Amino acid sequence: TSSPSLSFMHNYRPFVGKRHVIAWLGTNILQHIPEAQLPWRYLMITMFCLSTEYIVAFNGYFTAKARSHFISSALKSSEALDWRIVPRKNPASDFPSDFEVVQIRQASHSSLLTLEDHPYIKRVTPQRKVFRTLNYTPDSCNNDTRWTQKWQSWQSSRPLRRTSLSLAFGFWHATGRHSSRRLLRAIPRHVAQILQADVLWQMGYTGSGVKVAVFDTGLSEKHPHFKNVKERTNWTNEKTLDDGLGHGTFVAGVIASMRECQGFAPDSELHIFRVFTNNQVSYTSWFLDAFNYAILKKIDVLNLSIGGPDFMDHPFVDKVWELTANRVIMVSAIGNDGPLYGTLNNPADQMDVIGVGGIDFEDNIARFSSRGMTTWELPGGYGRVKPDIVTYGSGVRGSGMKEGCRSLSGTSVASPVVAGAVTLLVSTVLNRELVNPASMKQALIASARRLPGVNMFEQGHGKLDLIRAYQILNSYKPQASLSPSYIDLTECPYMWPYCSQPIYYGGMPTIVNVTILNGMGVTGRILDKPIWQPYLPQNGDHIDVAVSYSPVLWPWAGYLAVSISVAKKAASWEGIAQGHVMVTVASPAGNNVGGEMTSTVKLPVKVKIVPTPPRSKRVLWDQYHNLRYPPGYFPRDNLRMKNDPLDWNGDHIHTNFRDMYQHLRSMGYFVEVLGAPITCFDASQYGTFMMVDSEEEYFPEEITKLRRDIDKGLSLIVFSDWYNTSVMRKVKFYDENTRQWWMPDTGGANVPALNDLISVWGMAFSDGLYEGDFTMADHDMYYASGCSIAKFPEDGIVIAKTLKDQGLEVLKQETAVVEGVPILGMYQTPSEGGGRIALYGDSNCIDDSHRQKDCFWLLDALLQYTSYSMTPPSLIHSNSRVTPPTGTDRPLPERLEGNHLYRYSKVLEAHLGDPKPRPLPACPHLSWSKPQPLNETAPSNLWKHQKLLSIDMDKVVLPNVRNYRPQVRPLSPGESGAWDIPGGIMPGRYNQEVGQTIPMFAFLGAMVVLSFFVVQLTKSKNKPKRRKPRVKRPTYLQQQQQQQLAPTGKNPTV
Repeated sequence: TSSPSLSFMHNYRPFVGKRHVIAWLGTNILQHIPEAQLPWRYLMITMFCLSTEYIVAFNGYFTAKARSHFISSALKSSEALDWRIVPRKNPASDFPSDFEVVQIRQASHSSLLTLEDHPYIKRVTPQRKVFRTLNYTPDSCNNDTRWTQKWQSWQSSRPLRRTSLSLAFGFWHATGRHSSRRLLRAIPRHVAQILQADVLWQMGYTGSGVKVAVFDTGLSEKHPHFKNVKERTNWTNEKTLDDGLGHGTFVAGVIASMRECQGFAPDSELHIFRVFTNNQVSYTSWFLDAFNYAILKKIDVLNLSIGGPDFMDHPFVDKVWELTANRVIMVSAIGNDGPLYGTLNNPADQMDVIGVGGIDFEDNIARFSSRGMTTWELPGGYGRVKPDIVTYGSGVRGSGMKEGCRSLSGTSVASPVVAGAVTLLVSTVLNRELVNPASMKQALIASARRLPGVNMFEQGHGKLDLIRAYQILNSYKPQASLSPSYIDLTECPYMWPYCSQPIYYGGMPTIVNVTILNGMGVTGRILDKPIWQPYLPQNGDHIDVAVSYSPVLWPWAGYLAVSISVAKKAASWEGIAQGHVMVTVASPAGNNVGGEMTSTVKLPVKVKIVPTPPRSKRVLWDQYHNLRYPPGYFPRDNLRMKNDPLDWNGDHIHTNFRDMYQHLRSMGYFVEVLGAPITCFDASQYGTFMMVDSEEEYFPEEITKLRRDIDKGLSLIVFSDWYNTSVMRKVKFYDENTRQWWMPDTGGANVPALNDLISVWGMAFSDGLYEGDFTMADHDMYYASGCSIAKFPEDGIVIAKTLKDQGLEVLKQETAVVEGVPILGMYQTPSEGGGRIALYGDSNCIDDSHRQKDCFWLLDALLQYTSYSMTPPSLIHSNSRVTPPTGTDRPLPERLEGNHLYRYSKVLEAHLGDPKPRPLPACPHLSWSKPQPLNETAPSNLWKHQKLLSIDMDKVVLPNVRNYRPQVRPLSPGESGAWDIPGGIMPGRYNQEVGQTIPMFAFLGAMVVLSFFVVQLTKSKNKPKRRKPRVKRPTYLQQQQQQQLAPTGKNPTV
């Protein structure tokens, strides 16, 4: 069966405002925590025993009568005697549909299976619900001299997850480019003018003929800013089309307002889809119906300023694919969960969607803007580059709910900026057949201007450049392209994290996941196989390359996974190696011509190779045994973080363990990632194996191999987390969508599985749950919802501290202090040449998600111990050292009875009674490409500004365009708002007399200055010149000179 998923109210939401979404069993889990410690206020969801709703997806579009017949025939023989089809009264009701909402009281597992077995039914998933709250608060950045206006800003969708996310702690992630001097004052302008939309307006392009859809909170009927609202539709259960919150109006204004705060495309056809109620509630079925209607109406551009971490919400994801397959260009916000990495939101993280991040008006990446990489591909692969582009997302001015303008911040603001620009760009293309989701994304990323000092997981391809995108689109020819367009493992910081560590022989292959964009058609394929061509003069034969790729490119895109490894002959060599991968993409020719269109693209590859490091310097990170949301409910490692209970950042060294990775690299360690079972690596190559926050079970073969490896010299570091079955039952999650309780299937870590792994050495973690501040080796530390060591060898080193019993606090709302809690253990295995083992009961101090005080110093000390057998004196002689526990005082933790971990596990499978391990999978095997060497010189600069094939931007003539962008800032309180004139200043066909007056005044001013200089010059020429008086020579000198010149007969010259 499909795995249960958490509430849609937690998954898809706008990137604005506070979220009231979490229901914990009993409100007392919050009542005992002081109000000041709560990261945000909660609205506890009222729990009613109501019937359950399911979305039944069909294999095609059918009439209501046919859909009802299919469901009736499927449920006729099932146990579901009480069911009904939920009526949906909306504009799409009169048309065929590909889904139905069914309400089944007391639905059994067999009744759902019966539905899914019907030949016309594709999938059955729970109906989901969205809660969101749009909260307006003053921007606390107003103390910064750059920004003095108190904006009404959209708060993060995950507000105050960490202290550093608070707006009071510096809103911007600065690149350092403006740290010395900056322009403090400039004329404020609207975002459309800053991006030079007025240049296209002056050319007569204003979005005419383009249908743009806004999926949001609606729009008032007679709003003065809009002149071309073609249709307003309501998909909610409220009887209104108006916007009661203001967010939908703002988004529509950024796209198409015609006065005051001008939008990009004032002549575009606005289609308003009201999919959120005034209580900020929505359902999956509302979106699905609205998406179907958008396809029916042949929408060109669709803005979606919502998103969430659930990329496995199949009905929603499938419908987005269907939208783009029907040539709808979808623009979506990438998320407000920065600056943490691995926080991309769906659907903006999909290949066929334009994902937009945010910057400020000084071109700094907004602190709130979510960072890459995508996490769909973990643990075996590697994430893709997202966002696609970034643009202004802070202090952007847009339409007020009834009239006037307001300033808002967030990636939900940056998204309509790009959607408006895309709408304007579409209107500039004469042959609309050339415009599709792929070609538009190609134009945007090829024209984007790269921000210096910022990596690709922050800025994507760079900042939106409207004019360059226009030039590319107007000389575009259908073709394929790549994102990123090259691989340069030497280019920092843009190519971080690839550039942060050179490659070497014997290391895990470096995987670069490239997106193929196919502008030739919605579907395509790769002809033959990609070809690897190394450059011999640039040592390309020193690397091996393996390529895997999408068998079908649909819709408009696919993947190209490039694995790079070092050849054996370069084991002790150091230098740069280069080559390229050739890919040919084919698509069916359009317009019923027949045949195929082809496009060949090159992917340049450049890597730095170093000799294989010593074993002691190599650390292997276990990625295979980390599980996260989606698909299951895996709780956070810190129970204080109740505003964000899901562990969804991937637990990767390049996402929420990024700072730890950077620290290890700075200390000279080489960190590699294991995305396969423990049986799939050569332990003799590595000094230390790190297992951090592991939720997965272990194959018996893995346990056996790890024991053998440690006996032969491999060392092990384990960072665990809490696990307590009573607490897990206490923090179970009430899913308002399915009206069911979801129990966490593990704690912060899977302690019973870890205990199975380390039991052979007489070690075990407990089910105790502790927190508190303490000092270790003169370092301040914080233990956040960690466990203790229950059992340890008697000749080992154990450090204990005094902590609070957080488990007692959660279960009984009582406070107790426990002395001598064993939290750290170090042990030298007895076998000759054996490795060392270090255990620590909490991973929060190295996890960026909710780290309060880092313990990187402790990680350094443990690596010195495991890699070099150097026991830290500060720990071995510590006053906190205690006798190792024997594990006899309390039973060891057991697995939660009735858990459903097997539904998401790569190790377990369902079985009568208890789940059993699956057969051990085969280790990944790469098929290395046969090289076709080139005896020619590689290009010296892989990144020429990304140009698509056959495009000459110089051919497109523009009016007089200035190549500078003035620095701007919002108005301060009390400043004149004269730039918000009713009617606005819209160059082009709007207010032409005003648009023409401004250059006329400039011309007259220049003439006055010129006249002044002409008059001054004329006066100077008309003045009579004064002759210099001649000095008469004395008479005796004249006589003497005449006597000397007399023989020559010449007169003297004066």
